[in-house]
Amino acid sequence: MKLVVIEGPGKRETLKKYLGAGYEVFATKGHVRDLPIKEFGLDLKTITPTYEVMPDKVEVVNELKKKAKKADEVLLATDPDREGEAISWHIAYLLGLDPNSKCRIEFNEISKKAVTEALTKPRIINLDLVNAQQTRRMLDRIVGYKISPLICKRIKPKLSAGRVQSVALKLVVDREREIKAFVPEEYWNIAAELEKSADKFKFKAALNTKDGKKIKVNNAEETEQIKKDLNGATYVVSNIKKSTTKSHAPAPFTTSTMQQDALNKLGMNLKKTSACAQQLYEGVEIEGEGKVALITYIRSDSTRVSPDAQKSAIEFIRKEYGDKYAPEKPNIYKSKENAQDAHEAIRPISIARTPASVMSSLSQDNFKLYKLIYERFLASQMADAIYNNVNVDIKANDYGFKAIGKTVEFPGFTVIYKNYTEEKEDTSKIPPLTVGEVVDFRNLITEQKFTKPPARFTEASLVKEMEEKGIGRPATYAATITTIASRNYVAHEGRYLVPTELGIAVTDYLEKFFKQVINVKFTADMESKLDDIAEHGKKWEDVVESFWNSFSGLLIKAGANFEKVKVAPQETDIVCDKCGHKMVIREGRYGKFLGCSNFPNCNNIMKLENPNAKKYEPKVVGKCPECGKDIVVKRSKNGKIYYGCTGFPDCKYYSWTNPAKDQKTEEN
Repeated sequence: MKLVVIEGPGKRETLKKYLGAGYEVFATKGHVRDLPIKEFGLDLKTITPTYEVMPDKVEVVNELKKKAKKADEVLLATDPDREGEAISWHIAYLLGLDPNSKCRIEFNEISKKAVTEALTKPRIINLDLVNAQQTRRMLDRIVGYKISPLICKRIKPKLSAGRVQSVALKLVVDREREIKAFVPEEYWNIAAELEKSADKFKFKAALNTKDGKKIKVNNAEETEQIKKDLNGATYVVSNIKKSTTKSHAPAPFTTSTMQQDALNKLGMNLKKTSACAQQLYEGVEIEGEGKVALITYIRSDSTRVSPDAQKSAIEFIRKEYGDKYAPEKPNIYKSKENAQDAHEAIRPISIARTPASVMSSLSQDNFKLYKLIYERFLASQMADAIYNNVNVDIKANDYGFKAIGKTVEFPGFTVIYKNYTEEKEDTSKIPPLTVGEVVDFRNLITEQKFTKPPARFTEASLVKEMEEKGIGRPATYAATITTIASRNYVAHEGRYLVPTELGIAVTDYLEKFFKQVINVKFTADMESKLDDIAEHGKKWEDVVESFWNSFSGLLIKAGANFEKVKVAPQETDIVCDKCGHKMVIREGRYGKFLGCSNFPNCNNIMKLENPNAKKYEPKVVGKCPECGKDIVVKRSKNGKIYYGCTGFPDCKYYSWTNPAKDQKTEEN
């Protein structure tokens, strides 16, 4: 019997089906050995880590050892990335396997073909990948273990800092400050509504130039002057430019682009997207087939596609859509500069397994995500979309207007998939025109506008920013954002991430004492060094030692400063029903609660059910008989209902009975 060791129990049944008799599959449920929980676990003089079996994995390891003793051969089939390689290395140590023996197998997808091929190509454990993971883990331990206690002492208990998470938080904080510092500038859009009288075809042309130079309209006064200048003007076509453009099919999904599109197109947050993708990768129950894996490995920053998968897709496209929808040459996509190309892009394992064919076997969320992945991959192998563009210049006195039209000549890949930005595009049509032709003026449309600050980050746009700046890796994006949210460093306002006062305080502290470490450039450079270890065998001990030498000095300075950081309570839109001030989120011995911002003048408190709850609006029941302001329903300290004037404290009228009823009685 051969023992195959994997990470996730979700793919156990799928693998067993492909492996057949003579194989047993055992799942470790992730890492089994790590740095100690209650100790630092690093000797920074010798750059030596100390590992121990994780407390919750003791029974798992014991069971694994029993099965390994009975097995004729042990094959380590953990995930095909650095973390997976490190897990295999740790398992080999615990089982007494020679890391130089060919005990390691890997596959990018859980299909019979991929699994069968993997069994024929066992290899030794890649120590460069292991060392890259070890380095990452040691750096994270140094930052987290050394900085977290400081912010707990200086700010509040139960906080944490991290080499990646703190930089991600800083991005959110910096964006919020940029928004608050933004000063909007006024400008006006002016467009002429025109008509070709012959066929009653109306179209719009935007004001573009004056006296042949680009024009910017800054205020209402300038707008009114332009209106006067154009009064009674003749609108004449002065130039027509036609062109054809192509829109290339998007690359197949990486982890980052999948997460972005899942949020933008499906409204699925990172946590849900990761969970659904994991299920699709490990396998789902398909009626009549048992457990079947539907997509390739889900943690990837590569856009590479296997020749077999590409060939299958193109054949499918020719059959289902026609030859013209297949590209003349197969589409090849270049991965980002620092991408790890160990495995493919995220794609369906079988192009023949259409979303419609598995719809009845999938949950709603799993189906939506599979459909998105399937269509993105299929589109990536299709021909370009072709557009006909026409730019028309129209002259009116000294002013120039421009009308832009865009029509589809050939839809190409857009028959199945549109980019998020393309879905928002307004493709307008323009009637056939000739140079010198006079078009009828119908209306001048003026619109006051103001420049807008940069948008707050969504989970998707933060992932994109992290990827572009080289912060973290596909496997860590979701976990990083989940962490800063769980620590209450950021809050969700609809789709957007907003830093809390606590998040701002933590960022300010880290910037003050650890600016050289907690920044985008340093973190990106460190990711590059990890790549050098993994791909070129760079000596990992040197990376750790160099980091510690620069970090330890900062740590001493921070430790010598005992100044406490005060965190302003988080303001809400909920209004105090006693004094009218806004309620803020405070913390007590029993957890968070709502307290009046007017404390100590007002001691009102409320239960915190939802910090983002809608603004509290007391029920108005009538008018105050003394001052004429609204009478609202209130509640005493004992919980008894009474009716008080909104003019309090200037007006102290209140009643234990509803004055509205009394007023009605008096009127009758």
